[in-house]
Amino acid sequence: MKELQSYVTAPDGVRLAVFEWGERSAATTVVLVHGYPDTHAVWRPIAEQLAERHHVVAYDVRGAGHSDAPRAVRCYTLATLEADLGAVLRQVSPDRPVHLVGHDWGSIQSWESVTGTALADRIASFTSISGPCLDHVGQWFRSRLRRPNPRALGQLAWQGVHSWYIGYFHLPLLPPLLWRTAMVRAWPALLHAVEGVPHGSGAPTFPTDAVRGLALYRANMIPRLARPRRRPTDIPVQVVLPQKDLYVTPAMAGQAPQPFVGRLWRRPLRAGHWAPLTHETVLAGWIDEFVAHIEGAPAAPDLDRAQVRPDAADRGETAEYAGRLVVVTGAGSGIGRATALAFADAGASVVAADLNPESAARTAQLASLLGAPRTGWYAVDVSDPAAMEEFAKAVRAEHGAPDVVVNNAGIGLGGAFLDTATSDWDAVLGVNLMGVVHGCRLFGAMMKERGQGGHIVNIASAAAYLPSRTLSAYATSKAAVLMLTECLRAELADQGIGVSAVCPGFVNTAIAKATRYVGVSAGEQEQLRGKADRLYRLRNLPPERVADAVLRAVRENRPVVPVAAEARIGRALSRLSPGTLRFVARRDLTPR
Repeated sequence: MKELQSYVTAPDGVRLAVFEWGERSAATTVVLVHGYPDTHAVWRPIAEQLAERHHVVAYDVRGAGHSDAPRAVRCYTLATLEADLGAVLRQVSPDRPVHLVGHDWGSIQSWESVTGTALADRIASFTSISGPCLDHVGQWFRSRLRRPNPRALGQLAWQGVHSWYIGYFHLPLLPPLLWRTAMVRAWPALLHAVEGVPHGSGAPTFPTDAVRGLALYRANMIPRLARPRRRPTDIPVQVVLPQKDLYVTPAMAGQAPQPFVGRLWRRPLRAGHWAPLTHETVLAGWIDEFVAHIEGAPAAPDLDRAQVRPDAADRGETAEYAGRLVVVTGAGSGIGRATALAFADAGASVVAADLNPESAARTAQLASLLGAPRTGWYAVDVSDPAAMEEFAKAVRAEHGAPDVVVNNAGIGLGGAFLDTATSDWDAVLGVNLMGVVHGCRLFGAMMKERGQGGHIVNIASAAAYLPSRTLSAYATSKAAVLMLTECLRAELADQGIGVSAVCPGFVNTAIAKATRYVGVSAGEQEQLRGKADRLYRLRNLPPERVADAVLRAVRENRPVVPVAAEARIGRALSRLSPGTLRFVARRDLTPR
């Protein structure tokens, strides 16, 4: 893609180098503003992809690349940078608003225009990556100090740890000296080692860009953070939140603009600070998607889910799973329903799947009542590979790729091994094991392709590690789920996809009444079910306890989570004294 270069003169006489891709006759113009210590070149991979559909513009901000570099710190205030952007817009898109995209300091300075009045009518939308509005940040800090609580103070402290370099950049002599000497060679290698940035991505003007760009911090940081203004905007804003950003925490970048932005979208990305150089295809797709929606196209499912609803502030802090999609199988009752509702209460959109369509629909309805922004329900037999394929395709088309999948669907089977027919094994393994396999395979591939990470939770059982003479088929299916989880966790870790096994004990659900016993008469069957149900009700462990464990498994990325005392004790004995468990397993524990 051919890159055209020209110059524009800012109001104070500074010449800015401007670069363009694509045709000016395109229906939309996208303007990309780079950060520190980069040049327009940081945008080249994204610009070339966007130029297939848009007129794309980037420019070297003052002090960087081929643009002029005034020496005085006062020449780098946000007001001056806003005037620079205005000059660029008048040249590259004089007759129509542009879609603005900023990264790092390019985003910080773009917020000045997005929340101001001078250029508000020239900006159709704004995508912010790793660069919050300084006024919003100042207000965010003040709001947490006015109403301190452990979470708020923890967020402040964590951002303070990430922002150490700001104080360093205000020191005299040392920062410029370090940039000109040791960091000249170390910086590209450091970016490659820590962030995965490809070698050769930096501009040849890097040493001087880094030194001159220090003025951005010295001219703006302290004045704006010390005296923040209220800066609202009606311009649609998409905030990309790199989850591994070493400088801007997702909590601050995602929460700071919420009180001030009327139309806000938040999109987490499993990336570091230099996402434009490591996740260019994902970002180009998101920018294109957002621009198309603002221009009138229907929102794609993932984008629609990312929009922050007006009632988000009514939920207090940003809900833990706001903007996330959770898929739960076996969601029509018991652990599945409790898990779906727990995620809904935490702000997630929920898709409920169950063999019983009425039960699945009821769970989706309850999730909506709890505040889930979007819900869906599907009737599906998890043991049927073709049905699961269709289910996964429908979820992707109608809701987008899920962030969390809970493979919960399961059935019970009791009785002696020699009384268990091949058809019984097929039924138990089809649901309890292959249902989990299908869910992991289909949705795991979806998560990997999307590139934003995710989490898979497989509901196993304490029976996975507690042998029993009367649960050979059921325990085998759950033990297989546990080992599948461990293997898959190792395989998907590099993709940022966590995999957890939750192992409940005796949970008060309907599974006891539905469990089938082999080798007994019909009358004995009902008698055994009734006794098992009374035992589970006597234990009275509610499914909500398991749901809490599922959320904890996702939050903490825990590999195995036993639920209830009997599950935790059994897990410990399986490691410390397996002989004890073998002795107990010889007893016939079938309810009598």
